[in-house]
Amino acid sequence: MNIRHATPDDHDAIWSILRPVFAAGETYAIARDISKEDALQLWRDLPKATYVAEDQGQILGTYYVKTNAAGGGAHVCNCGYVTAAAAQGRGVARAMCEHSQTEARALGYRAMQFNMVLASNAGAVGLWHKLGFETVGMLPRVFDHPKLGLVDAHVMYKWLEEG
Repeated sequence: MNIRHATPDDHDAIWSILRPVFAAGETYAIARDISKEDALQLWRDLPKATYVAEDQGQILGTYYVKTNAAGGGAHVCNCGYVTAAAAQGRGVARAMCEHSQTEARALGYRAMQFNMVLASNAGAVGLWHKLGFETVGMLPRVFDHPKLGLVDAHVMYKWLEEG
Protein backbone atom coordinates (compact mmCIF):
# COMPACT_ATOMS: atom_id res chain seq x y z
CA MET A 1 0.00 0.00 0.00
CA ASN A 2 1.25 3.46 -0.91
CA ILE A 3 -0.02 6.61 0.83
CA ARG A 4 0.53 9.82 -1.09
CA HIS A 5 -0.81 13.34 -1.54
CA ALA A 6 -4.12 13.40 -3.36
CA THR A 7 -4.16 14.92 -6.86
CA PRO A 8 -7.03 16.23 -8.99
CA ASP A 9 -7.02 12.87 -10.78
CA ASP A 10 -8.11 11.28 -7.48
CA HIS A 11 -11.25 13.40 -7.01
CA ASP A 12 -13.72 10.89 -8.47
CA ALA A 13 -12.22 8.05 -6.44
CA ILE A 14 -12.28 10.15 -3.26
CA TRP A 15 -15.91 11.06 -3.87
CA SER A 16 -16.81 7.41 -4.47
CA ILE A 17 -15.39 6.62 -1.01
CA LEU A 18 -16.88 9.64 0.79
CA ARG A 19 -20.37 9.59 -0.74
CA PRO A 20 -21.69 6.37 0.83
CA VAL A 21 -20.18 7.21 4.23
CA PHE A 22 -21.63 10.71 4.28
CA ALA A 23 -24.99 9.53 2.89
CA ALA A 24 -25.27 6.89 5.63
CA GLY A 25 -24.88 9.62 8.26
CA GLU A 26 -23.50 7.18 10.83
CA THR A 27 -19.99 8.49 11.50
CA TYR A 28 -19.49 12.09 10.30
CA ALA A 29 -21.41 15.22 11.28
CA ILE A 30 -21.82 16.19 7.64
CA ALA A 31 -25.06 16.72 5.74
CA ARG A 32 -26.16 13.37 4.34
CA ASP A 33 -27.06 15.00 1.01
CA ILE A 34 -23.82 16.95 0.62
CA SER A 35 -22.92 17.58 -3.01
CA LYS A 36 -19.77 16.24 -4.61
CA GLU A 37 -18.38 19.75 -4.97
CA ASP A 38 -19.04 20.64 -1.33
CA ALA A 39 -17.68 17.32 -0.08
CA LEU A 40 -14.48 17.70 -2.09
CA GLN A 41 -14.07 21.28 -0.90
CA LEU A 42 -14.46 20.10 2.70
CA TRP A 43 -12.11 17.15 2.24
CA ARG A 44 -9.59 18.50 -0.24
CA ASP A 45 -9.57 22.31 -0.29
CA LEU A 46 -10.01 23.38 3.33
CA PRO A 47 -7.46 21.05 4.99
CA LYS A 48 -3.73 21.69 5.00
CA ALA A 49 -3.16 18.41 3.11
CA THR A 50 -5.19 15.50 1.73
CA TYR A 51 -3.89 12.01 1.06
CA VAL A 52 -5.00 8.77 -0.53
CA ALA A 53 -4.01 5.20 0.23
CA GLU A 54 -3.69 3.13 -2.91
CA ASP A 55 -2.75 -0.37 -3.89
CA GLN A 56 -2.06 -1.33 -7.50
CA GLY A 57 -3.70 1.86 -8.75
CA GLN A 58 -6.88 1.42 -6.68
CA ILE A 59 -7.73 4.07 -4.06
CA LEU A 60 -8.50 2.25 -0.80
CA GLY A 61 -8.92 5.22 1.52
CA THR A 62 -8.37 8.90 2.06
CA TYR A 63 -7.57 11.25 4.90
CA TYR A 64 -6.92 14.92 5.54
CA VAL A 65 -4.85 16.94 8.03
CA LYS A 66 -6.03 20.38 9.08
CA THR A 67 -5.41 22.82 11.89
CA ASN A 68 -7.88 22.14 14.69
CA ALA A 69 -7.97 25.69 16.11
CA ALA A 70 -6.39 29.06 15.40
CA GLY A 71 -4.00 31.18 17.43
CA GLY A 72 -2.67 29.50 20.54
CA GLY A 73 -4.20 26.18 19.48
CA ALA A 74 -2.69 26.12 15.99
CA HIS A 75 -0.09 23.51 17.00
CA VAL A 76 -2.88 20.88 17.23
CA CYS A 77 -4.20 19.25 14.09
CA ASN A 78 -7.33 17.30 13.30
CA CYS A 79 -7.66 14.47 10.80
CA GLY A 80 -10.52 12.67 9.13
CA TYR A 81 -10.21 9.18 7.66
CA VAL A 82 -12.45 7.14 5.38
CA THR A 83 -11.71 3.66 4.07
CA ALA A 84 -13.48 2.30 0.99
CA ALA A 85 -16.07 -0.32 1.93
CA ALA A 86 -14.31 -2.96 -0.17
CA ALA A 87 -11.01 -2.31 1.65
CA GLN A 88 -12.24 -2.47 5.23
CA GLY A 89 -10.45 -4.95 7.44
CA ARG A 90 -7.20 -4.67 5.48
CA GLY A 91 -5.37 -2.27 7.82
CA VAL A 92 -6.01 0.82 5.70
CA ALA A 93 -7.27 2.99 8.57
CA ARG A 94 -4.34 1.98 10.76
CA ALA A 95 -1.85 2.75 7.98
CA MET A 96 -3.47 6.12 7.26
CA CYS A 97 -3.49 7.10 10.95
CA GLU A 98 0.15 6.13 11.39
CA HIS A 99 1.04 8.01 8.20
CA SER A 100 -0.96 11.05 9.32
CA GLN A 101 1.02 11.31 12.54
CA THR A 102 4.29 11.41 10.61
CA GLU A 103 2.87 13.95 8.17
CA ALA A 104 1.43 16.07 10.99
CA ARG A 105 4.84 16.29 12.63
CA ALA A 106 6.40 17.25 9.28
CA LEU A 107 3.76 19.98 8.91
CA GLY A 108 4.78 21.39 12.31
CA TYR A 109 1.93 20.05 14.46
CA ARG A 110 2.73 18.94 17.99
CA ALA A 111 -0.54 17.15 18.81
CA MET A 112 -3.54 15.57 17.12
CA GLN A 113 -7.14 15.82 18.32
CA PHE A 114 -10.25 14.04 17.12
CA ASN A 115 -13.20 16.20 18.10
CA MET A 116 -16.06 13.73 17.75
CA VAL A 117 -15.43 9.98 17.51
CA LEU A 118 -18.82 8.40 17.98
CA ALA A 119 -19.10 5.87 20.77
CA SER A 120 -21.14 3.76 18.34
CA ASN A 121 -18.07 3.55 16.07
CA ALA A 122 -16.37 0.98 18.30
CA GLY A 123 -13.85 -0.01 15.62
CA ALA A 124 -12.50 3.52 15.33
CA VAL A 125 -12.47 4.11 19.08
CA GLY A 126 -10.57 0.86 19.63
CA LEU A 127 -8.08 1.53 16.85
CA TRP A 128 -7.34 5.07 17.98
CA HIS A 129 -6.75 3.79 21.53
CA LYS A 130 -4.36 1.10 20.18
CA LEU A 131 -2.47 3.84 18.33
CA GLY A 132 -1.93 5.84 21.51
CA PHE A 133 -4.85 8.26 21.54
CA GLU A 134 -6.52 9.00 24.87
CA THR A 135 -10.17 9.75 25.39
CA VAL A 136 -9.97 13.13 27.11
CA GLY A 137 -13.67 13.86 27.17
CA MET A 138 -17.12 12.56 26.35
CA LEU A 139 -19.84 14.55 24.67
CA PRO A 140 -23.22 13.18 25.75
CA ARG A 141 -25.93 12.68 23.12
CA VAL A 142 -24.06 14.93 20.66
CA PHE A 143 -24.82 13.04 17.45
CA ASP A 144 -28.23 12.08 16.06
CA HIS A 145 -27.48 8.70 14.53
CA PRO A 146 -30.06 7.64 11.90
CA LYS A 147 -30.42 4.14 13.41
CA LEU A 148 -29.39 4.51 17.05
CA GLY A 149 -30.78 7.93 17.92
CA LEU A 150 -28.71 10.22 20.10
CA VAL A 151 -25.23 8.81 20.76
CA ASP A 152 -22.23 10.00 22.77
CA ALA A 153 -18.88 10.89 21.27
CA HIS A 154 -15.28 10.75 22.44
CA VAL A 155 -12.86 13.65 22.21
CA MET A 156 -9.53 11.93 21.57
CA TYR A 157 -6.04 13.38 21.79
CA LYS A 158 -2.42 12.40 21.26
CA TRP A 159 0.73 14.41 21.90
CA LEU A 160 3.00 13.84 18.89
CA GLU A 161 6.32 14.97 20.32
CA GLU A 162 8.64 12.89 22.45
CA GLY A 163 8.45 13.41 26.19
